[in-house]
Formats: sequence, C-alpha cells, structure tokens
Amino acid sequence: MRTQVAIIGAGPAGLVLSHLLYLEGIESVVLERRDREYVERRVRAGVLEQGTVDLLRQMGVAERLDREGLVHRGIILRVEGEDHRIALSDLTDGRAITVYGQQEVVKDLIKARLETGGQILFEVEDVSQHDITSSEPVVRFRHEGKQHELRCDVIAGCDGSHGVSRPTIPDGVLTTYERVYPFAWLGILAAAPPSTDELIYAYHERGFALHSLRSPQISRLYVQVRPDEDIANWPDERVWEELHLRLARDGWSLTEGPVLEKGITTMRSFLIEPMQYGRLFLAGDAAHIVPATGAKGLNLAVADVKVLAEALVSWFRTGSTDLLERYSDTCLRRVWRAEYFSWWMTSMLHQNWDADPFERRLQLAQLRYVCTSRAAATSLAENYVGMALV
Repeated sequence: MRTQVAIIGAGPAGLVLSHLLYLEGIESVVLERRDREYVERRVRAGVLEQGTVDLLRQMGVAERLDREGLVHRGIILRVEGEDHRIALSDLTDGRAITVYGQQEVVKDLIKARLETGGQILFEVEDVSQHDITSSEPVVRFRHEGKQHELRCDVIAGCDGSHGVSRPTIPDGVLTTYERVYPFAWLGILAAAPPSTDELIYAYHERGFALHSLRSPQISRLYVQVRPDEDIANWPDERVWEELHLRLARDGWSLTEGPVLEKGITTMRSFLIEPMQYGRLFLAGDAAHIVPATGAKGLNLAVADVKVLAEALVSWFRTGSTDLLERYSDTCLRRVWRAEYFSWWMTSMLHQNWDADPFERRLQLAQLRYVCTSRAAATSLAENYVGMALV
C-alpha cells in the first residue's frame, strides 16, 4: 500500500486532518484500532470553540452541527450559591461556543470521508512505525487477519495519549511537562432536560460541580471527587444528592433523570516538546493533555491539524519545508496558552482539600475578582471562546 499521509487514529484530529488534505487533493489513509461503532459512540468533549466551528463550516461538514448544536453566548460562575454570568459574546466581539458532542463531530467526519472515497480502516491491530527519519516511512499493521505495510511520505500521530505514535520517538528526544491534580471528576450523562440554558461552573465548599448539557433532552454533570475514589461508592442517588448540594441556588432546581453513563476522569496537564521527529508529527492528545475544566482538548487537536494540513499542503505543492519545520513551535504557542488557562480555571474552581485557610481565602478572592471585574471577565471569555485559528 502507498499513500501520501498515514494517519494513526480516527478521532477528531485524524479525521479533520484527513478531510482537510482531501480538500487540497492530498491522499491519506486513516488507521483506527477500534471499530466504527465504538468510535462514533464514545462520549468525550462537548464544547466547540468559535474557531473550531468556523473551520468545520469551511470544510463543509457542519450541516448537522448548525442544525443541532447549541450556541452559548455566556457561562455561569456559581459561587457559594450566587450566580455571576460571564457574557462571552459581549466581551469578545460576538464570538461564542457551541455545545455539540465530540462523538457527533466524529460521526459527521466519518460520513464525509467515506462519501468522498476516503480510506478509514477500523479494527487494525499491531500497528508499528518504521524508518520515520527517512524519506519514506512505513506503517505496519494487521487488518482482517492479514499483515499490511503502508508506505507514505509522512505519518501523523493522532492516536491519543495511549497510542503507539509518541513511544515511537527515541528516548532522549522529547521533553515532558506534567502536573497531576489532587482531584478527579465523577461525571454522569443523564436523560434529563437541562436545568440551565448555559453551562454552570459551581464553586462550593464540598467541591466543584459542573452542569453542562448535550441536547434539549440530555444533561452532562460532574462533581469533584478524590483521584482514588471508587465509583462503586457512588450509586446514582448519591451523585444526585451531591449535585443538588453543590449546585444549590435560591429559586433554582435541578432536574433529575435516568443515568445513562457514569465514570471517573482524573485531572492532569501534560505535554511534550517537540511535537515532531523526522517524518512523524504528533497532534492532539498524542502530544498534550489538558484538564477538562477549560474545554480545550478537542479544540487544541483541531488547531494542531489545521497547522499541520497547511504545512503539508505547502510542502507537497512547493517542496518548501519551512512550515513543517516550524509545526511544533507554531502549535506549542497555542498549547501552552491553553495549558495555562486550563490550569488557572481548574485551580480557581476546585477545592484543594489539603489547602490551608490562607490558600482558600486567596482562591475565593480570585473568584470574586473575576466575577466583578470586566477586565478579568474579558480575559476568561477570550480564552474560553478560543483564539482565532490562523
């Protein structure tokens, strides 16, 4: 087999990259270890930045997004039972976020790639990458019981934090940065009409809570727990009880419903430098992870592959390696900004149960400043809706 770009991973990063390349006449093959049903059903992020929405529209894959996505022009900070609205659009010249599940984005992209003759191979096994510093890297894998060899010009590692791409890079090349947080999120997906029109980020002495939503019928809710928490200790009744306590506000009530999914997500910040080695380029979670508080994971992945697609188009058309050589540096400027914002939001809104009273008072002072200062609220809003994709 031969293609121009071998893409490892059929998540948002890999699929967006494949379709961007297709629109420029560049061939690619996407390899995914999971089956299509799993990929299209796994629930992940649900907040799209303005730049991500704009790009999906430019790609011609936003018809359902525009029909079903929920545009939000503000978020609520609920601090000790009092609401403070951050008017995202008013503070950012009309920019907004759109609530639309990652799995829905993936469905739209898979449909678009297959309808245009794109190659996506699901349920591939034993993927390995070879000769990544040569002019013709090779990806070997098993598919439908047969061994295959895919020769290419470039490999894009879009296979997440546990994929095979990053470990392919030799020891000593990458510098790793990491921060592990002393808490986790216990999240539920519930068949309950949302009790809010905008996301609620709640600061409470018992711990952080978030009321998000996926559709007019489905709510997504989270409570802060300890990182070693056993989910078996959290029956549905206890989760709802805790949500009622942490999201409480006079004159407001939380709507309950059957819990469709439940899980615990640890919180960490992680990234590697550089995001490239030879003809291997990493994107999305393969290169960096952010805590979910800032809603940046999917959006960073899309930003990465937009940069990579433009660099590859330039190289294939003109032979210039300038943009490819600067791929990592270009991406990391945005990544570090998002890492900072996600750390800041996480630190400001979560209870550090080991903190002393002085630290907690400082945290509350920061929150109150954001809630009362237009300048501070503007900074939050600009980062939340995302920088323009350039």
